[in-house]
Amino acid sequence: MEQLIGKKIKHDILNAYGVTIVPADSVLTPESLQIIINHRIDMNSLVFASDKKPVQENSIQIGELVQQTVTVSKELFESILVSRKVPLMEIRNEVLPAILQLSKNPDIFELFEAVKAKDDYVYQHNIGVGVISTLIGRWLNLDDSELSILSLAATLHDVGKVKLPLEVLNKPGKLNEAEFQLVKKHTIFGYEMLKGTTGLSLRIARVALQHHEREDGNGYPLGLKKENIDLFSSIVSVADIFHAMSSKRPYHEPLSFHEIVEQMSEGKFGALNPQIISVFIENMMKRLVGRQVLLTDGRAGEVVYINPHNIETPLIKLADYFLDLSQERDVHIQSIIA
Repeated sequence: MEQLIGKKIKHDILNAYGVTIVPADSVLTPESLQIIINHRIDMNSLVFASDKKPVQENSIQIGELVQQTVTVSKELFESILVSRKVPLMEIRNEVLPAILQLSKNPDIFELFEAVKAKDDYVYQHNIGVGVISTLIGRWLNLDDSELSILSLAATLHDVGKVKLPLEVLNKPGKLNEAEFQLVKKHTIFGYEMLKGTTGLSLRIARVALQHHEREDGNGYPLGLKKENIDLFSSIVSVADIFHAMSSKRPYHEPLSFHEIVEQMSEGKFGALNPQIISVFIENMMKRLVGRQVLLTDGRAGEVVYINPHNIETPLIKLADYFLDLSQERDVHIQSIIA
């Protein structure tokens, strides 16, 4: 086993309780190898990075792929206004493969940064929600056929917005009541467009209709309750909110990491599917181990431990001591340092 020392781990190594014991991109040391042995991890399951490509180069490639996909998606969505048809074949061939590829990126925080909307919100949002929904689908162990349907549904969830005035969509302030009622109709517009598209699963149209529904019946447009909301609609709702809150929008700056996690957990954006929220936040938090983070008080440190009983308040290693965020309630994670 000594020949493994010095090799770089490609993915997080988790113990039987799902806790990360060696984070992705770590170089194996005698100490970390002993930890793996102590936790009885099968050595044959370890995957090592080739180190042929610098991380920075990989980041550029991911960013370029996202931007290229957004550009293609924008052209295809804008063509709907002229043709009055959803270019299904082109979206399946030119957009969907990129979304599926991006969702496989092992560094989810690099991925989240790459898909954040910074200027052209509407079209960047479509791709961001497509990628994040697919990522959640992978964490829920959906099979390939279900994953393809989910990816397409998530990418098309806001297609009804092509029928809304741009001055309303890009308004830099709060919408008035009439504007808000108009924007809410994008769910119905999208449903009608997609259910009339030949060769498209009705489930995809249903996601466009339901992605603003909430489990307590306080969503729109139909006020459905949890038993009547499609699982894929619930997944897209979580991805939709996470991407919107972490992106720059005409009327607000991105929220901090801890605010997004806290508000989604507490249901500030409405009653979301608790299983999906749990899977999303747990998978995200456990991948923080080994990452550098910026705290709300300006200090930077490394996440070294996630408490399985309180995953939102990890242990942070600072320059001179360890900070337990579960004991320091006024200090939070502001952002993940790339």
